[in-house]
Amino acid sequence: MDLNIFLPLLYILVLGTFLGFELISKVPPTLHTPLMSASNAISGITIVGAILACNEMGYTNLSKWLGLAAMVLATINVVGGYAVSDRMLKMFKKK
Repeated sequence: MDLNIFLPLLYILVLGTFLGFELISKVPPTLHTPLMSASNAISGITIVGAILACNEMGYTNLSKWLGLAAMVLATINVVGGYAVSDRMLKMFKKK
């Protein structure tokens, strides 16, 4: 991979990781579940990126397999997030 492309991508990854950790660590525990529910949109974006990485337009086999793994993990995250959100909302319904 060209170093001119790799360094900005690495910079974005490190910055995103740091900012994500700082943001999540400052959220009170009572808001973690709604925050996770809202973050399903981000996993949806990951699924779109993984689909693009899996396509046949000149990418290597490694990127195709990594794209497939990302797609599977992001799908599990979205389904699990919606299941937890649904369970949380059921707690507030009157019996």
